[in-house]
Amino acid sequence: MLSKTAKISSSVTTKITPLLVSPAQIIKGHGILSQAGSGIARLGKRPLVVGGNNTLSVISPHLDPIFQQFKLIAAQATYSPDCSENSLESLTTATREHQADFVMGVGGGKALDTAKLLAHQQQIPIVTIPTSGATCAAWTALSNIYSNEGAFQYDVPLLRCPDLLILDYKLIKTAPKRTLIAGIGDAIAKWYEASVSSGNSTATLTIAAVQQARILRDILLQKSAAALENPGGEDWCEVVDATVLLAGVIGGLGGANCRTVAAHAVHNGLTHIPAAHEALHGEKVAYGILVQLRLEEMIQGNQLAASSRQQLLKFYGEIGLPKTLEDLGLGEVTLAQLRQGAKISCHSNSDIHRLPFSVSPEQLLGAMVSTKAEIVVNKTQVNS
Repeated sequence: MLSKTAKISSSVTTKITPLLVSPAQIIKGHGILSQAGSGIARLGKRPLVVGGNNTLSVISPHLDPIFQQFKLIAAQATYSPDCSENSLESLTTATREHQADFVMGVGGGKALDTAKLLAHQQQIPIVTIPTSGATCAAWTALSNIYSNEGAFQYDVPLLRCPDLLILDYKLIKTAPKRTLIAGIGDAIAKWYEASVSSGNSTATLTIAAVQQARILRDILLQKSAAALENPGGEDWCEVVDATVLLAGVIGGLGGANCRTVAAHAVHNGLTHIPAAHEALHGEKVAYGILVQLRLEEMIQGNQLAASSRQQLLKFYGEIGLPKTLEDLGLGEVTLAQLRQGAKISCHSNSDIHRLPFSVSPEQLLGAMVSTKAEIVVNKTQVNS
């Protein structure tokens, strides 16, 4: 019993901020999906498997034996046409009709974001099974919403990370090489964005998250080229771990202080240009890093940013990430379209305003068209 002096005043309220660091359980390994049945079955009896049409046909031979062994009654549903409000409405209907008691998201970033948000809305468990190393969506407590046409709308913070993440290297290996390259672009952005968005924070977990982002960058710079040459090898597995797992840790530890800045803001603006839809998420983000660094050069005269941009241009050339609008397939878009994309990237709620200086759409447009610009050092031009 509390003494009178120890009594806690009911008028004092404490703000509870959950720390969404990681999924409740992570299973990883070569061919590990076939051994994950007990982990899946503990979450329920009636799973709804959410993914794209192609992914669902590929994953069925892997999941069907599990469903049979553990007597699970499963149904499938696609997230077509996109991770959009309309798709979520139809998936909500499918969840109720099937009386699903948990969701399994299978596929790339949009499939996993859709499945996570669906489970969040229905308040049921979620299993994520990434089929490529293209994003850290399998890990995070966040979903992005797009229009039916694929234009970014807004993001939704979730109450928790997934209940189970299954990372099967054998399954990831079947994805096109381009998807892992895109994942490298998305993951390496963590350093360039978190180191800016964290500001001068002295919070322990923020500092830890920024240092994890630096380590992530170094791993990718050192191992990506070799990894891409030997799919399934040790370096390749480490890079997949970096893009799918470690990239997710950073936002979990650092929270909003260690999330997106200009690189993702540029991505979001580009999604409103139809011609950009052929480029993968990580490809647009990778290009956005160059734009962010270019802004730091142009507006702040930051020579460290200029050096970082040159380092990335070399790295991008080695592994095949886009350096310019032309590399993204946007060489023929109109100036009006680019200006509109820049305007959306600079919207009042955009993460681009996490930069330590203000940015106008005109300045952003200038940076977007000059990602390979020469560096001027003491009036001596260095060609990029």
